[in-house]
Amino acid sequence: MPQRVAITGSSGLIGSALSAFLTARGDEVVHLVRRPVRTSAEVSWDPSSRYLDPAALEGVTAVVNLAGAGVGDRRWTPSYQQQILASRVDSTHAIATALAERGGPARLVSGSAVGFYGDRGDEVLTETSGPGSGFLTEVVLAWEAAARTAVDAGIPVAFSRTGLVFAAHGGALGRMLPLAKAGINGPLGSGRQWWPWISLRDTVSALAHLVDHPDLTGPVNVVGAAPVRQRDVAAAVGRLVHRPAVLPAPAIGIRAVLGGFAVEVLNSKRAVPDRLRASGFVHQDTDLTTTLQQLVAPAHSQP
Repeated sequence: MPQRVAITGSSGLIGSALSAFLTARGDEVVHLVRRPVRTSAEVSWDPSSRYLDPAALEGVTAVVNLAGAGVGDRRWTPSYQQQILASRVDSTHAIATALAERGGPARLVSGSAVGFYGDRGDEVLTETSGPGSGFLTEVVLAWEAAARTAVDAGIPVAFSRTGLVFAAHGGALGRMLPLAKAGINGPLGSGRQWWPWISLRDTVSALAHLVDHPDLTGPVNVVGAAPVRQRDVAAAVGRLVHRPAVLPAPAIGIRAVLGGFAVEVLNSKRAVPDRLRASGFVHQDTDLTTTLQQLVAPAHSQP
């Protein structure tokens, strides 16, 4: 049956693709926007106020909360770190409280991240693995805790711990392509760190799967069928753009360029999608090279 799904962060890479996917399959999508509304499909809100009128969710069967400042968009100054944290906690608190006050059947798919696990080397990370340490771990812990009001009210809440999303434009791959074209896309640091990649197509399908399965609650690793080492991603991208990916970027140089975010680039997270697979989800993009061929070709054709 068609659903009425509200999405926050609907103008972002994942949110816009999810909106198009749900609309195409016949769902009604409501966009929560931080500006004056332009269409009847929009609801204006101010997530920094930590409040959303429950009436805004009237008739909504599910909410997908993707709001939050981009972790790789800027250097991690203290003020931007606070923005990363507050933008997630405030929006989640507002959504969770509105759902709890509204009552009735509803589903919350609340954004989260594999940053929860910190730097774990070769350890295989499932949803039963404990938290790591570091800034993003602290953010994810606070982010997920902000949904407690909805959980306590009996709302089925899933936390989509998303990995590195590969898309033709934007996302992790969008940052790598310019470097690859310049021939400086070698291993980052040791290159041995595990990257829990997932295609945008599978990310969107996984979020829709969570919308459709309110029985699936708690943390869910929204990652690809198998993580790969960063050096293998670099080499595969380099081959596709006909540039070598041999010269490593030293960790000290990465930290100088990226600041605090360098920690996440250099960290290793061998996260696997145990709960997604157990619930019947099937990935469409399982092979790294094939997926990159499909994504890099259209992106590489751009100037």
